[in-house]
Parts: sequence; structure tokens; C-alpha cells
Amino acid sequence: MTEQFAEHVDILIIGAGPVGMTLNLALAAGGQKSLLVDRRPRAAQQDDPRALALAHGARQLLEQIRTWPTRAATPIETIHVSQKEGFGRTVIDRADYDLPALGYVVRYRDLAAELAAQLSADDLLDAVDIVGISHCDDHVSVSLHHAGILRTIRAKVLIHAEGTPGADPAVKVSDYGQHAVIAEITPQPGHNERAWERFTADGPLALLPLGNQYSVVFTLPPDKANAVLALDDDAFTAALQEQFGKRMTFSNPGPRSRFPLALRMRESLVKGREVWIGNTAQTLHPVSGQGFNLGLRDAWQLAEILLANGVDRSSLASYAASRRLDRQGSALFTDQIVRAFSNDFGPLKLARGLGLLALDLFPPARHFVAKRMIWGARAWP
Repeated sequence: MTEQFAEHVDILIIGAGPVGMTLNLALAAGGQKSLLVDRRPRAAQQDDPRALALAHGARQLLEQIRTWPTRAATPIETIHVSQKEGFGRTVIDRADYDLPALGYVVRYRDLAAELAAQLSADDLLDAVDIVGISHCDDHVSVSLHHAGILRTIRAKVLIHAEGTPGADPAVKVSDYGQHAVIAEITPQPGHNERAWERFTADGPLALLPLGNQYSVVFTLPPDKANAVLALDDDAFTAALQEQFGKRMTFSNPGPRSRFPLALRMRESLVKGREVWIGNTAQTLHPVSGQGFNLGLRDAWQLAEILLANGVDRSSLASYAASRRLDRQGSALFTDQIVRAFSNDFGPLKLARGLGLLALDLFPPARHFVAKRMIWGARAWP
């Protein structure tokens, strides 16, 4: 292994997924250079089949760095919210906000490709193996292997931008006891650019328009998730139909996968000259599609503060303070929805129905919820 002398950069970003690349490009738009490093090879993200729900607010941010994937994005014009075997429902409509859409569904790989196309040739080191991180008063040193060379990169600021935190004592974890089963399925009739959020005793069921199909997020307890994954196509379709109801029918389900669900919140976003954003800072339940949008807002706000205040520790402290309301509000919003709706308790079912009815009958209440789904804490009443 060849060893190379230390290199110096202002900002080093670990993680070249969409959140890390958004940060790099937002900084570059303001004249600030940064370096991305990623453990994966560049082509790895093109194998990622996941669908992302992006709020219209995310589109507004990405358009500023010319990375909105217009052709790959399926708009969401309305969202229908209801509960299984209970009264009450509400519909959120993009026309109420004079927007082209409330949000969009985009494949992870398509968004990643759009962002990667805007990177400068020397912005990214891929397929790296990070050996260690050490701290000094005026910099952070990252040792890594890349292309057969042991490199040391010294940065004024180190940003962790990708990856779900594991067994880290700085991260508080609340396990929901649920798994999300992911699939794509064809609806009859067509989806008409409507998304559905259907609350059941097992957990929320989301249907997100993607091309001519729906991207399904089927939330279940672990044992039921195991059983559903073992079903053949016809039986899976029947299980989905039973949870959703008879408003439409489904056919031709695609491959299924699943992942466990938990709320993970990093208690402190900053340690010395290190800062955590996106999934490294928090992972939320997928209900209402808030997590990825929150990560994009993390990246954007960090870029704004570093550009305005300079690349130093005081800027990181300002960033952590500025993100408190949005992070805590988004986490509380999703957590309370999951805990209030993932059960079959009679009094709660009645309260849920009354709440949905109130949202439907009183537009200001519905608008309050919708605007925060679209823009997070940047929204105004």
C-alpha cells in the first residue's frame, strides 16, 4: 500500500448519496469547494430500486441547483387519508395551494443520476475504505484507502451525510415493532396522480403513484411481514386488497423487500468540527414521507450557514440550533401519527375519525398540516 502525504480541504463530506451530493452542489453554487468521499463505487446507486417521496418544497430546492429530474418524477396531485374500518377521511389537494403538485415520487437511482451529472470531475472519491478519524483544534483528519493509496485528508469541517446510525450511544432509538414491505403494483383503474395513506391496526399503508404503477409501503408487525413476503403474487395482491379496501383493484405485483422501522435521533448534531445530517442525524418512520425531505432541508440549511458565516465551528453550532425546530417537529409529527393510528383501540379509533373529519371540514387545520408536509419548518401559517 502506497502512502501519500496529507491533503487539505475546507469541507469533507462522507457520503455521496442524494443528501451529500445536494450539499456539495449547494456549496458550489455559492462558490465554496467541498470534497465527497463514498464507500460505494459510482455505479452502485444505479442498482438501487427504491422510490422516494419528495415534497414540492424539495423540488424548489433542487431546481436551484439544476438537478430536478423532471422526466423521472411522477406528480402527486391529491392525497387521500383514511382509516380501515373506521369513519373519517380527508383529501389534500394541490389546487388549494396553487402548486403544480403536492409532491412527487422519484426512483432513488434517477435522482442520484441527476445530481451526479452536475458534480465536477474532482468532487468525488468513490470506492474508499475509511480507516480512521482523528481530531485537532483546527481540523479533522480522515485516513482512507483509495485506489491502492493510503491518503490522509485534513478538513476544517467534516460532514457525515449518509448511512443509518447503528449502535451509537449518541443516538436515541425507539423501535416501532413494525417492518415496511416494499413493492410496486398496477392499479385498476389508473392512479390519476392520487396518493393514499390508509391507516390500519397493523400500521399505515401508503400507495404512491410511480409511472403507471403504485409504489407500496405496506407496514406490518415483523411476523406478518415475514408471512406476506412468503406469499405468491396472487396471495400478496389479495392481502394488499384486504387492507386497502375496494376503491380499486391491483394486479402484477413486482419483487418485494422489507426493512425494520425505528425512530433514531442523534442527540447532538455537532461534535467539535464534525456535523451529522440526513439519515446520519435522524431516521423517521416513512408515514407521510417526511424523512428524506428533512434530510434535503438539512443539507440546504447547512450550505446556507457555511456560505454566510464561514467554515468554522461557530457555523456548525448555528446550524445545530437552526435545525432544532424542523427536526423535532418532523419527528414528533410522524411518531405521534404512528402511535395514534397503529392500533384497533375503540376510543382511539373514534378520536382518529373525529380528527380526520375535522381536517376535512376546517380548511385552516388541513392547510396547517399540508404546508408542513410540503415545506417543513420553512412553512408559515
